[in-house]
Amino acid sequence: MTTTQKSVTVIGLGPMGRAMVSAYLDAGYDVTVFNRTASRADELVARGATRAESAEQAIRANELTVLSLTDYDAMYALLEPATAALAGRVLVNLSSDTPDRAREAAEWAAAHGAQHLTGGVSVPPSGIGNPDAYTYYSGPKDAFAQHEATLEVLTRADYKGEDPGLGALYYQLQMDMFWTGLTSWLHALAVARANGITAEELLPYATDVLGTMPNFFAFYTPRIDAGEIVGDVERLSMAVASIDHVVHTTKAAGVDPALPAAVLDAFRRGADAGHADDSLTSLVDVFAKNGFAKSGS
Repeated sequence: MTTTQKSVTVIGLGPMGRAMVSAYLDAGYDVTVFNRTASRADELVARGATRAESAEQAIRANELTVLSLTDYDAMYALLEPATAALAGRVLVNLSSDTPDRAREAAEWAAAHGAQHLTGGVSVPPSGIGNPDAYTYYSGPKDAFAQHEATLEVLTRADYKGEDPGLGALYYQLQMDMFWTGLTSWLHALAVARANGITAEELLPYATDVLGTMPNFFAFYTPRIDAGEIVGDVERLSMAVASIDHVVHTTKAAGVDPALPAAVLDAFRRGADAGHADDSLTSLVDVFAKNGFAKSGS
């Protein structure tokens, strides 16, 4: 069952929250907003949003509240004084945090009579309203189904299951790849600039090499899932030699080598574990076996 009520509350009016409110206003929704710095709502109120004077008032205004905050600590800071308003409400938490904290938040919300949907937005504020963008969701399936149409005003809604931690997990997996990839580009630019090469000059080559990644992912995925690490295409020993050259090139340019050195360390640990003649994909198991013990922290 999908709700037909076109009204929603948005709490948190940073760049992402403001983009979400704008998308809802453009779609004809009645939007109630709240932000600790009230002036952030001025432009949205001028466009037709309703300013709430407190988080409690904002939550009471609608069945569905979308939270766009820095993290879950910010959520607790705002909502702990407003728990009397939570009964019967659905909280869609699009704030970034860990899977374990999402599960804890779902329990906390349930203790106050609310349902908690975890969300992880895959795009920056400029992508809100784009139907090709997507947001991961997890939590109570009935709550998601009831409000799916409202959530899809923001982006395509990709429901991952009942476990409240899954939406956050998929988001953090994406961030693992995004921040690492973006940082590698910035590091390469530092080395390039030290050698007189501008970002504009490197751009087509950076785009080309990073554009090959989906093909590598598609090729290796069935092998990884099947546990095949045969080094018939590339070997970890080759990768050790290659990234070692990157480290030396970086040092020669007078650039901090910490990033490629960390990659070299991972490659060497894999080789030392007996995978020198195996595929680079053997690192999946190496990372897992040499990780930190899971904890509640």
